[in-house]
Amino acid sequence: MPIVTSINTLELDIQKLSDEEIKAKTTLFKEELKKGKTLDDILPEVFALVREAARRTLRQRHFDVQLMGGIVLHRGGVAEMITGEGKTLAATSPVYLNALLERGAHVVTVNEYLAKRDTVLMGQIYYALGMKIACLVHEGALMYDPTHTRTNAEKNGQRESVSSPQESALLDKERDITGTFIVQEEYLRPISRREAYLADITYGTNHEFGFDYLRDNLAYALETQVQRGHYFAIVDEADSILIDEARTPLIIAAPDQQSSEFYKVFAGVSARLEKDTDYIVDEKMKTVSITDEGINKVEKLLHIKNIYSPENFRLVHYLEESLKAKALYLKDRDYVVKEGEVIIVDQFTGRLMLGRRYSGGLHQAIEAKERVLIKEESQTYARISIQNYFRLYEKLAGMTGTAQTSAEEFHKVYNLNVVSIPPNKPLIRKDKPDVIYRTLEEKYDAVVLEVKAKYEAGQPVLLGTPSIEKNEIISQLLTSVGVPHEVLNAKNNEREGAIIAQAGKPKAVMVATNVAGRGVDIILGGNPQDSEAARKVIESGGLHVIGTERHEARRIDNQLRGRSGRQGDPGSSQFFLSLEDDLLRIFGGERIQNLMSALKMPKGTPIESGFVSKSVSQAQAKVEGLNFDSRKHLLEYDDVLNKQREIIYGRRRQALDRNRPPIFPTS
Repeated sequence: MPIVTSINTLELDIQKLSDEEIKAKTTLFKEELKKGKTLDDILPEVFALVREAARRTLRQRHFDVQLMGGIVLHRGGVAEMITGEGKTLAATSPVYLNALLERGAHVVTVNEYLAKRDTVLMGQIYYALGMKIACLVHEGALMYDPTHTRTNAEKNGQRESVSSPQESALLDKERDITGTFIVQEEYLRPISRREAYLADITYGTNHEFGFDYLRDNLAYALETQVQRGHYFAIVDEADSILIDEARTPLIIAAPDQQSSEFYKVFAGVSARLEKDTDYIVDEKMKTVSITDEGINKVEKLLHIKNIYSPENFRLVHYLEESLKAKALYLKDRDYVVKEGEVIIVDQFTGRLMLGRRYSGGLHQAIEAKERVLIKEESQTYARISIQNYFRLYEKLAGMTGTAQTSAEEFHKVYNLNVVSIPPNKPLIRKDKPDVIYRTLEEKYDAVVLEVKAKYEAGQPVLLGTPSIEKNEIISQLLTSVGVPHEVLNAKNNEREGAIIAQAGKPKAVMVATNVAGRGVDIILGGNPQDSEAARKVIESGGLHVIGTERHEARRIDNQLRGRSGRQGDPGSSQFFLSLEDDLLRIFGGERIQNLMSALKMPKGTPIESGFVSKSVSQAQAKVEGLNFDSRKHLLEYDDVLNKQREIIYGRRRQALDRNRPPIFPTS
């Protein structure tokens, strides 16, 4: 708070500066740093300057709590700020401050949509301060440039600039109104990837940054390398990127051998094997093992005597992957089939992971199961874990609405301390106790009745579902009772920002995968300028969030709840569960099942008590423990590889650098 007070005392003086004087401050700050001042020395004035630039460009003035969050980020910590507190804006101050060292400041987002959106939206602030801002996109890069506006004709391949001031003013107005949830492509100019890294500030996903690092270390010439080091990074949705995605390493591979026919054969063999007789599934550990009876059946089907003999050992690999594909990986939960291609679905965000493939032959086994084109198996050329990539940064920071439940892992793995920032306005959302039913059918019936009642009362409802399959089941049930609604899942996530932004309208009903739309505010009334609609929604109780299943990570449930009650808004939330839900069935349903039997609960009657919530939390804690162990083992394995990687990559750089001029300017 003393630092925030110092920033506030400078506000009136900063407001007197002209736009040109504000831009000139960037050069002055850089000179002061070169003369020996530290970033901490200039922090109060820098933060006051960024706040004024935001006020002039976005008409948004940083709250004091956003300045506090920015200070935590600058110091290299994880700022926990609840949904709706404006983390995106809070990050602008530390990003600009650290970019003044001219070593590059990276902002890491969960998807390309948010990277592009924030480049345009926050780019206005940085541009007013004289900074260059770029973003990485799949196989390319874009620069924020308000002088580069494009019409539809140019988008279709015919270049035609906007020349009229009136047309340009209309584009600016559209950006200001819709920029929080629609990417205004007109302000993004294509550039090379190296130019993007040479910009003062670079936005992109963790995959783009990580794969560029690996590609640079496979390069045959300095001219084809793009990154210029790893100084400072802020990871948006830090729990999602640094923890949830950290179970899967980043891998660059190339085609190795043709094996599609084997996968087709074993997909057919696996289809004829029966669960519990021919193979055993351990859903807790996510493993599948074949029984002696299953082995005999496979050997008969393949007409071989011993599948484990040396000459047949390769076949064991195909069998194991095909069994995993059949028993552990489900369509519309773990992956979707789109235009003849198997695309992985991110289990934590519900988004499609384009370009990503399961390794070790699993992806080919799924392709065979789904009878689509089987692509070649691959040979790994380079790999790095998410943990070891982000450990490359001299200073790492993160921000999220849900970090405390993972504070220990942030500290142990990344040496990051979690700091909870208080909300700008008190949270008044009502979080109701969980209700639990015996069966899925009873639960769905109750959910539909609840939604219909809220819809008829004019209250907006956001339903969170754990998978695309269940998302579509609930959609069909709502349609059958005449409740109009929007559906948002990985199959239409291109429109997620525009869809989720309207979820606060009166009578709006949104059925979404659990955390779809993260990074987009749900404004009561749907439009900040429609006070009448906002009033109606407030009178009805605000946004009501319904969770249709508990996620294996408590943070994901908290993120769903957090969509309601932003900035002191009214709202409510409740989870509807059943004993047939995966989490309870596998990890914690027995005690509750015994209680329901003892109480002789009639069909359709739920239990609603603190005991249920406690049992669910215990089940979630078990899964979180297993997932933490999984990430820990991956990291231990990758730490060994990391020592080898550092030595080999270091020698490669020496070979490339020998007798060659530097590609990048040194700061």
